[in-house]
Amino acid sequence: MPEKSKFWYLRNINLFEVMDDSQLKAVEKMTNINRIEKHHPIYFPAQPSKNIFFLKEGHVKLSHINEDGHEIILDILGPGEIFGELSITDEEERKETAQTLDEVLICTISKNDFEKLVLDYPPLNLQLTKWMGLRLRRIEEKLSDLAFKDVKNRVIDFLIRYAEDFGKIKHGSVHISSFLSHQEIAYLTATSRQTVTTILNELKSRGLIDFTRKSFVISNLEQLQQLNR
Repeated sequence: MPEKSKFWYLRNINLFEVMDDSQLKAVEKMTNINRIEKHHPIYFPAQPSKNIFFLKEGHVKLSHINEDGHEIILDILGPGEIFGELSITDEEERKETAQTLDEVLICTISKNDFEKLVLDYPPLNLQLTKWMGLRLRRIEEKLSDLAFKDVKNRVIDFLIRYAEDFGKIKHGSVHISSFLSHQEIAYLTATSRQTVTTILNELKSRGLIDFTRKSFVISNLEQLQQLNR
């Protein structure tokens, strides 16, 4: 991949917003960039934590398997986000699985190089701390939803966040690439696939959403938000 293109991708990663071009050139020399196909594992639990990843294109699912053998989805990441960052907290092995949901473009940097970057550029350290705080808040909000909202409101709340995080407004509607299955939405909302399908079909019949295997559209985001109040 041309160096200019690689630099452009790094410039558009959220964490590196605090770095000037000369500093980012140093990062460029430390990173590799790779394209990975859909539904492909990036790493598994118990693998050594040697690298940190920056997601430029596509979406990645972080999950783990509980004692009953069921998948628990921890987070869904989109372009500009970092993952595998717990390796810098002396985590020797991965505790979760990272898997692509669609074709992705990922920048990879070694744990040792990233630790040096954080030490050399204090603003980057602050940016990383803020980012990790935002992820923690996102997880806490998810746990709060699971504890206090009924199934229908959990699914609607997920759709709203889904639209806010990954949607694009076209002709007054919110369009999202349909990279999640009904089963994955069920995992994220602690319900069954059948229940998710029933709720989505109900919302579709009311004209609030529309979906196919290739696209997902929220026709009226405001009305959907009102249902969740």
